[in-house]
This record gives sequence, structure tokens and C-alpha cells, in this order.
Amino acid sequence: MDKDRDRVGERKRNIRVEFISRMPVEEQKVEIVERKGLGHPDSLCDGIADAVSVALCREYKKRCGMILHHNTDKIQLVAGRSNPRYGGGEIISPIYILLGGRATREFEGEEIPVDVIALRAAREYLRRNVRNLDVDRYVVVDSKLGRGSSDLLTVFKEKESEIPVANDTSFGVAHAPLSEIESIALNIESRVMSDYRYRESAIGEDMKVMALRDGDRITLTVGDAFVSRYVDDYDHYESIKEGLKQFVTDVAEEYTTRTVTTAVNRADTPTSVYITVTGTSAEMGDDGAAGRGNRCNGLITPNRPISMEGAAGKNPVNHTGKLYNLLAIQIANEIVDTVEGIQEVYIKILSEIGRRIDDPKIATAQIIPKSAGAESAAIEHKVARIMDEWLSNIREITDKAVNGELKTF
Repeated sequence: MDKDRDRVGERKRNIRVEFISRMPVEEQKVEIVERKGLGHPDSLCDGIADAVSVALCREYKKRCGMILHHNTDKIQLVAGRSNPRYGGGEIISPIYILLGGRATREFEGEEIPVDVIALRAAREYLRRNVRNLDVDRYVVVDSKLGRGSSDLLTVFKEKESEIPVANDTSFGVAHAPLSEIESIALNIESRVMSDYRYRESAIGEDMKVMALRDGDRITLTVGDAFVSRYVDDYDHYESIKEGLKQFVTDVAEEYTTRTVTTAVNRADTPTSVYITVTGTSAEMGDDGAAGRGNRCNGLITPNRPISMEGAAGKNPVNHTGKLYNLLAIQIANEIVDTVEGIQEVYIKILSEIGRRIDDPKIATAQIIPKSAGAESAAIEHKVARIMDEWLSNIREITDKAVNGELKTF
């Protein structure tokens, strides 16, 4: 059913809420989910892109009183070369990271040290997140950030109290709630990084989780770049691998009663195992690029509608490719948390270049009800109200992004 209602301040927003007939993901026979972890080369590029954007936002506000135009989403990583071995190893050729994109370099006659800010942010991000990587010795970071397009700079010269207009025609997509294997893939990597890697020093940050549900059987394929200096020999390697396998299985079983089978580093042989000097495959032949990995919910979900927008590094003021994907997640989660009778909800928000970001071309919610009788005007009204309230307060997304409260990968 369509919704086109009067809004606060007599504004109208094109909000549509509809009930759809679609088989819920949990009832589909096959579901596939992927999570590229913290130290995966693509994730490193996403993380650096956002770190540079956040650093620029803060410096712009400090110097200029407002966030100036930038998009730092064109990050490329060229892998180095290494020679890992049990108990040690060495880096032979450094990792090369290119910082690309656009940023405002001058404001009211004052030059802003964009490259210095960007290089420092990139290096600090790597130091915080890849604990066995000697950034000063083994990483070359190069900034080639260009100047922002003059026709886009004017958007950022408006009063900070005004609502910006969209700098692109793009869309954001989200769904809720997460399925069992979506929760499993996301939380396995999160728990390993926040807990298990501090108990087992050999665990590297480059972790990938591929989850398959075939009927009621869940298969988890996990790859992790073990750190060679903490691995004594093949038997020790196998022992570490078994420990990780058990931890992963235990986490998965917290989210499901289905049968779980876990495999770790499946390509191993007694003469070839997955060890690295630093804990990331970026040291040994695995290149990376921003926007090629996880979506804003931290997952790659081929069973769901998704946006191909690479949100990391895009400016959080008026780039709707970033704002609307982050916003859609907040809306979807609040809907399933607060509105009864909804089994799944899919949010899609479309911007129009030059149009206020709080007034999208269209914002839609597609609802799969828990039962046919759940279709009601009450549900529709509650969902539309939640969407309208979030759009009215869309600048909260900007604030949260600048404060590092929202993840883009």
C-alpha cells in the first residue's frame, strides 16, 4: 500500500510500505553467506578508506568549522612478497597501498595538509588492526588524493544547520533480521578477533568465513592466515587449527540447533600450510581494493537484495551511496525490534542528485509478515512512522559516521 503523508513542517516524503509474497530466507533450501575479515586485503582497503575520511572530517571541522567535500574510497593495495617459515620468516618486498579519491585542499585561502592527514590515518589504522605488521618497515603508503570537483564543493559551503542535497543518484539497501548463518558468519569473525586471537597468538587478522546452509546442515569453511613465528612445526600447526575449529563451531552452535560442520584452512597439506609473517595475505600475493568486500552490514549475502555501493571512504555529509545504506540498516533493525508481526523486512531508499537527503526520491519497506493475518494498517503505519522519523533525523547518521560508531564493512 502506498504512503504519501504530510510531514513535520508540511514536507511530504514519498514513503511506500507494502506486504510481499516471498519465501523467507530461512525457509529456502540453500543459503550462502560470506564474511571477509578484518585483515583481508579488501577489508584493509575499506578500513583505511573510512579511517582517512574520518580523519579528514575531524580536521575539517577543527580548521573550518564544517566538513568539506571529500571521497576517499579509491584505495588500492598491491601485495608484497614474503617467506614465512615455522618459528619465523621474513618480508621480502613491502605491501604498497595507494590512497586515491578526492579531497578539498584549501578553504578561505588556507591550505589544508590533506596528504599528511591521510597518510597518518592510514598508517595508524594498520597499526591498530594488524598487530604483527611492522608498518614502518613493511608498508609503503602513497597519497594521490586529487582535488574535489568544483561543482560539488558548493554543497559544503551551505550553513551547517541546513540539510544537504544529494551529490549522486544512488540507493541504499538493508534487511532484517539476520538469518542464522548470517549471524554465524558475522559473529564468528567478530568473536575470534575480539577474544580468541588474544588467547592464541598464532591467529592472524586475515580471516574469511564462508557459510553454507543446505537444508538443515550448515557447513563453515574458514580460512585464517596463521602467524608463522608462533607456529613451531606441522604438528603444532594442526593443533592450533583444531583449536580454532572448535572455537568456531562452539560460536556457531550458539546461534543454531542445526548440524554444523567446520573446516579450517582446507587447502593444507603436510608440505604446504597457510602461514604468514604478519597475519595477512596482503604480504604474499593477495591484492585488495576498497568496495570489493562486505556490504555495510558486514556481510556478502547473495540470497538477499544488496547494493553494490562501496560505502567506505565516501563522505558522510551528502553522499547518499554511504548515507542511505547506513540509514537503511538502522531503519530495518528498528522495525523488526519494535513492530510485531514482521518476519522479514527489506528497506530500499533512492536518492536524486540535487534533492535534499532527508527527502529521497522514494523510500520503500517490503514486509514479509509472520502470518497472512498479520497484514494490517497498524503495521503499515508503524513502519512508515519509523522511516519518516529516521529520515527527519538523517544527520544523526553523519554524526555517528564521523564518531566511528557505524561500520561500513
